[in-house]
Parts: sequence; structure tokens; C-alpha cells
Amino acid sequence: MSTIKRRPGRRPGSADTRGEILAAARKVFAEKGFDKATVRGIAREAQVDPALVHHYFATKEGMFAAAMQLPLSPDRVQAVLLDGPREEIGRRLVTMVLAVTQEPETREPLVALIRSAMTHEQARVMFQEFMTNALLYRVADQLGVPHLRVEAAFAQMFGVVMARHVLRLEPIASAGPEELVELIAPTIQRYLTV
Repeated sequence: MSTIKRRPGRRPGSADTRGEILAAARKVFAEKGFDKATVRGIAREAQVDPALVHHYFATKEGMFAAAMQLPLSPDRVQAVLLDGPREEIGRRLVTMVLAVTQEPETREPLVALIRSAMTHEQARVMFQEFMTNALLYRVADQLGVPHLRVEAAFAQMFGVVMARHVLRLEPIASAGPEELVELIAPTIQRYLTV
């Protein structure tokens, strides 16, 4: 009796292929970290063709953002930072981070990932690899800014998010976004200006 070899792709009878790919992505990212996870490996775990993974998620970075329920994809962050006058990049970055963390539906997944990264080594490595390789270093290279400067800007904004939404330190936790933009944007701008 010969077995008929099925073409890879969407499995018959599955109504939620995208969800199954995301579940596979979460598993592979957790096991291997961001850098060592591959689209092919995720496709293999989900038992689909890699082309189908690319159909739902254009890039590995986009898949990571969706799998981890991040409120913004690296492409969107890069667009916000790089589209506009360079002398306003600090203001754009601070405004974007404050806007994303203002609403619970976008803040909560980000805070959950931060908390996980602080208490779980594998989550920390995955978050660190993603932030540096998929986002920070790409922005630094496009701006022609040393990686250290972009990491310093990230550390500043990370601290603001931690103080406002994890530690809930006052008065920063209840300060208005406009006040914080005026306070923090010049420092971020200095980091990103060579």
C-alpha cells in the first residue's frame, strides 16, 4: 500500500492555522531564544510549510511580536523613529512609549514580558536578543549612532516604564504624558545625536 505524500501547507480541517503557528512560535522561542529560532523550525513545529508562516507573519520579528503579544512590531517602531526630522527623534520615541504604555490592552503584554524577563533566565535572553538584534541595533545602524547610545536611550525608557507601571513610583506614575515628554525627550535626543 503506497502512502500519498501530502503537500506541505495548511493542514486540512484546521480553522485556526495562524493561532497554531503562534503557539508553535511561542514554544520554539521559549526553547531556543529569539536568535536561534527559525521560521523553518517554527513551521516544522506547527506542521505547516514555511511559506504559510511568511503568509501570516512577514518576518521572524513580526512573528515574535505577535507571539509575545507585543503592542508594536519592530517595523512600526523603526518607522516612527526614522520617519521625521532627526532633531525630533527623542520626542517621537518618548511619545510613542508613553502612548503604548498608557492603555491597558497594550501595556499589559509588555509589562508581563518585562516581568518574565526579570525573573526567568530564558525569557530574559529571548527579550534581550529580540530587543538588541531585531530593534535597537537596526535603529542604531540606520541612524549611524553607536549601539551604546541606543542602548542608553532604551535603558532610560525602560526605567520610565518600570517606574510608572511596575513599581508605580510617585510622582512619575501619575505624571501626565506631556510633562514626561518635556522632561525626558531632551535626554533621549542627546543619546541619539552624534
